[in-house]
Formats: sequence, C-alpha cells, structure tokens
Amino acid sequence: MREGRASRTAEYNAAFRAMESARPASQRVLHDPYSHRLLPPGLRMLRRLSAVPGVGHGLETFVDRRWPGMRSSVVARTRLIDDWLSDAVRDDIEQVVMLGAGLDTRAWRLPALARSTVYEADHPSTSQAKQSRLATWDADLRRVRFVQVDFDRESFVDRLVQAGFDSAQKAAVVWDGVTNYLQPEAVDAVVRWAGGLAAGSHFIFTYIDAGVLDGSTHFEGADEVMRSLVRSGEPWTFGLHPESVAAYLAERGLRLLADQGAADYRRQVMGEQARQIRGYEFYHVAWAGRPN
Repeated sequence: MREGRASRTAEYNAAFRAMESARPASQRVLHDPYSHRLLPPGLRMLRRLSAVPGVGHGLETFVDRRWPGMRSSVVARTRLIDDWLSDAVRDDIEQVVMLGAGLDTRAWRLPALARSTVYEADHPSTSQAKQSRLATWDADLRRVRFVQVDFDRESFVDRLVQAGFDSAQKAAVVWDGVTNYLQPEAVDAVVRWAGGLAAGSHFIFTYIDAGVLDGSTHFEGADEVMRSLVRSGEPWTFGLHPESVAAYLAERGLRLLADQGAADYRRQVMGEQARQIRGYEFYHVAWAGRPN
C-alpha cells in the first residue's frame, strides 16, 4: 500500500470487473457499470478497448496468459458474493459492512441493498482515493458511510459505532480480498468481532489456501503469483487450510454455511466454459452465519 493512493490490487480487481461488464449482455456473468469510473486513466482505457469487437477478447487472452486464473476468479467470486449478499439481506438486515472495501461498487449496483445502510471500512489511502474519484461522477454518497482504518494497526469497531453502526442489530458483513494481506492476529480479531454480532447476522469472506503460503500444496501458477505480489509491494501473509475452516469459525462463534474454491465458484457462475480455465484454485469464498 502506497500512501496517498488506492491499492493497486483494488484497481486491478475493478479493471477486471469493468472488462467483464464491457462484454455483450448475453455473454457476461457480471455487470458493474460503475467500476471503470473509479479507475486511473491507464486502466480506464481497458474498459473502452474491451468494448471493441475482437479487441476485448484479445485483452482477456493477454491477461489470462500473464496471470492464469486471476481475472476469472475475481469476476466469478464477485458474482458469487453478490448473490450471497443479496440473499442475506432478505433476512430483514438493514446494515451492511464492507471491510476493506477497496473500489467496491455494490452499494450502488445491487438493488437488494437499496434499503440498507452501507458502511465501507478501509485503509485511509484507498478510502480517500475512492472518495475523490466518486466526486467526479454523480454517485449518491449518501448510500455509504466511509470509515477509515488500518486493520493491522488499529481497531475498526469503535470507528464503525461512531459512524452509526448498531452492534445490537443484525448485519451482513463482506470481507472480500483482504484476509490474505493481514497478520493472523488481525484476522482473528475481525472474525471474533463477526462472531459476536447479533444473532442472524451473516459474514462473507475470502481466504487463500494456507498450502500456497507454506508450500505444502501445489497449485498451478501459484509461484509466479507470489513473486508478482512481492514485486508489487502487497505480498500475501495469511491463509487457512480449507478442512479447518468450519472449526476455526465455530471457535469464534460462527457457523460455516458454504465454502467454495475458485474451481467451484467459476463452475457455478460460468458454467461449462469454466472447465477450460486453470489457475487460482487456492482462492476461496466462505459464507458463515451467526446462529440464532
């Protein structure tokens, strides 16, 4: 993370959503009409080029060869989380928390969140850069309450309460693309907080298979991914072994409802075309609930 600018990873993820949204409606699995507005000029050009017949496919091919599985993983997991979150808020939930929100646009593009108060907690640099870019288009900033926090160095709980979050009321929490950049103690603190939320709350988060960090499990293309992350200054530091996730959550007051790796959620979202996609199988999305 560089001071004064958005996370590079957040920008790449928004760019992948923008590229997918440029595809014809009959072919795309995700439509995010706002993500390109939050990109710096260079990445914003990808959205324009992706809409050009023939060129868009070439760009996808280039990205997929350089970072096997990354783009499709981002797109498919975003769609899966969209669906899970939309289902969760139907359970009379009017508070939604986006932890490490990055350049997320769910507050504006998901109809299911229209009645919810959305809190976005993120690193000050990314949050400030995002708000600055939001100011350049007519986004309704009343849809979001921005909470700036460095998860590795300070508690976000008091900041949320100060922004109006009511811990006595049910909430849906999304933690997308964050845990792998934190230290175990920071992850533990957040999960325990989620486990102490009001009964009926939901907690959706991503994690990477710990085997990719300690080398105990081989994943295609993982070594190059790890090297590129170190070069970018945003290395991965935390993971979980999938077989231990249910117990990890139970110890912290949560019940695992679903857990899908990239191969699973790509297949669910993309159908048959997912069978030809390789890479990023170490990435997982999990959905947990706070028991009544």
